[in-house]
Amino acid sequence: MKKKVMSAVLAAAMVVGMAGNVVTVSAKEKYDLTLYSVNTTDPDFEDWLANVEDSKSLNINVIAAPTDTDTRQQKITTMLSTGDTSVDVIEINDEMSAAFKNSGWLEGLNDTVMTDDIIDQFAQGYVKDMITDKDGNIVGVPGYTGYLAFWVNQEIMDEVGIKSIDTKEDFMKYMKAVSKDGRFGYGGSWEKTYAFNELAQFVNMFGGDYFDWTKEENKEAVQFLHDLVANKETSIEQIADKYDQMNPKINDGKYGCWFMWGLGTDYAKADMLGADKIHMEMVPDFSGKGERAIFTDSWNYVLNKASKNKDAAVKFLQYMADEGGMEASYKAFDRYPARKDVAEKVVPDSDPAKEMYSRYANECNVQGRPMVAQTMEFISDMGTIFQSCMKDEITVDEFCKKAQDVVDMYK
Repeated sequence: MKKKVMSAVLAAAMVVGMAGNVVTVSAKEKYDLTLYSVNTTDPDFEDWLANVEDSKSLNINVIAAPTDTDTRQQKITTMLSTGDTSVDVIEINDEMSAAFKNSGWLEGLNDTVMTDDIIDQFAQGYVKDMITDKDGNIVGVPGYTGYLAFWVNQEIMDEVGIKSIDTKEDFMKYMKAVSKDGRFGYGGSWEKTYAFNELAQFVNMFGGDYFDWTKEENKEAVQFLHDLVANKETSIEQIADKYDQMNPKINDGKYGCWFMWGLGTDYAKADMLGADKIHMEMVPDFSGKGERAIFTDSWNYVLNKASKNKDAAVKFLQYMADEGGMEASYKAFDRYPARKDVAEKVVPDSDPAKEMYSRYANECNVQGRPMVAQTMEFISDMGTIFQSCMKDEITVDEFCKKAQDVVDMYK
């Protein structure tokens, strides 16, 4: 792999216009397929790639995707929309999945990779929401599972004498007990491009539909969040916060509970991760019907429909979808396996996320986040009116009307 990196430097002029940062290119070497990857900066990437090549007898050319989100999406959009044949397999995030899945630019994988016996092990809601096109074709292989998990501070729970947060009533009792002296029962990432994660989460918890703001459950969810602000049980100041801004406050004990992506790396670094400190908990049942909702995200491997190396690409994708590929990604990139059967086998019981991730997979309605083709515009517009509602610039009723207008504009 290191020799390939060097060849990329020598041949940079050949490809810089197409893809920006290049990891592997050689004018003389023949490759079975080209992979456009976001993982090339990981220290274990070279070993992972060698393992894939050895396992499937493939010689893989790798191009590094730009690290800037907008640049990356622009380049991938250009490649796919122009029928560029120089890249075969591409890693895309949920935002790009929403934008591309109905474009006709991606190859369906139902008959070759995501067959019935394989697909049953993935989160069905996520597959349907994020990587199934309007004709029923599955166009991606999820690379991992990453839940928007419910987290609690056990030290605060013990302090206020709350044993569990299983229902809406438990949650409200916890809010009242915790919120005082600059501390809040709930904390959120409400920056305008982040707020939709939690807004959609609470809509689902109340049994609503993020794309139908005429539903009473949607209004109930927004009113609930508004009341948290009004009662000083969450902070209006968090409308400026992304997740990175939240975590230091969480470690300092500012919040009693919150929703957060990831496995708690920032908490571990602060020596705050653990059953007696900060840990994941089961999502509360707000509906009263024993139904629990949770989102997962992922990056997906997709096959460029214009690819001229589809047989080799399918071999690669089959590997990524099977047990060996899932285990290799878990070990190399610390990415929790997207297949629940593989996670049960390869994730050690000592992993603090395993028990709760297993419960999420088996006890919750696991879905992909509500996204549309113009996802970033949709997210931003919804976040803007959500912030206005939380600041009492518009009423909850006005928010619901405006939210439906935004849905109708983009969906």
